[in-house]
Amino acid sequence: MGAENFTSVKEFVLVGLTSHRGTQLLLFGVLLLIYLLILFGNLLIIFLVWADSQLHTPMYFFLSNLAAMEIGLVTSTLPQMLVHLVTRNGVISLTCCMMQGYIALNIGSAESLLLGVMAYDRYLAICSPLLYATAMRKFYQVLLVSTCWIIGFVFSMTCVISTFRHSFCGPNLINHFMCELPIMLKLACGDIKMTKAIVSGLSTFMVFIPLSIILSSYGFILRSILRIKSTAGRSKAFSTCGSHLTVVILFYGTIISMYIIPHPDSGPVHNKEMSVCYLVVTPLLNPVIYTLRNKEIHSAVMKMVKRWGLK
Repeated sequence: MGAENFTSVKEFVLVGLTSHRGTQLLLFGVLLLIYLLILFGNLLIIFLVWADSQLHTPMYFFLSNLAAMEIGLVTSTLPQMLVHLVTRNGVISLTCCMMQGYIALNIGSAESLLLGVMAYDRYLAICSPLLYATAMRKFYQVLLVSTCWIIGFVFSMTCVISTFRHSFCGPNLINHFMCELPIMLKLACGDIKMTKAIVSGLSTFMVFIPLSIILSSYGFILRSILRIKSTAGRSKAFSTCGSHLTVVILFYGTIISMYIIPHPDSGPVHNKEMSVCYLVVTPLLNPVIYTLRNKEIHSAVMKMVKRWGLK
């Protein structure tokens, strides 16, 4: 290595989930089906919120944006994984690797913030119903979502620049199915202590700030729900919050395990399992969780079915 700032490695090789050909073909079929289901479920939510005037509320506006983020997140990784499973060629250029890491981190961080916004929305709706209409006007809805994207952009750009400013002089074998920053940092040459501290510190901030908002919001919500005397009122309040809490547990549980909690002895298998959880399982379950017991979504679906003459 003559010049430390010169990146000698121009491409990497993604090992993927398995090297067994039969298992690769099986995974291709399963993951392709999952990808199509994710697209269908989340696009259905976006379409219903757009088409049904009864769903033109802040809660469903945020839900449709969450669905769009899920589509973007899974599209940044799954199509490439499917191609690699078929071709058995896991080669990816340094530029593509950097772009994939950036896009996934940008959308993931924006989604983390949006979940905090959704919790705040439920807090206002249940604890301050008289102020809700004013506090959640359309302008503020758009402002909140835009802020999530802007902060996510700044955070992910900072992390990616900090990571890829290092030289990669070898090895170029990535025992993973995608380019994740914690994995890439392990392959960087030179002193990476400062970069690890920056990425870890920013990741902690991006997770625990919205998570603290979520926990605080639901603390106030729980107190308000317990004051409701009618059983029907409590049941309705719990049902509107239960779906969001389930998604929060799925999303933050895997993110904290992957990015925040150190796993010095964890192998590549653990990293792949955690990545599959928040890149595949969570986007697949989100539409199911939000629509399974949601009467307004059910009503919108029935209207659409009748409008198209399918029933």
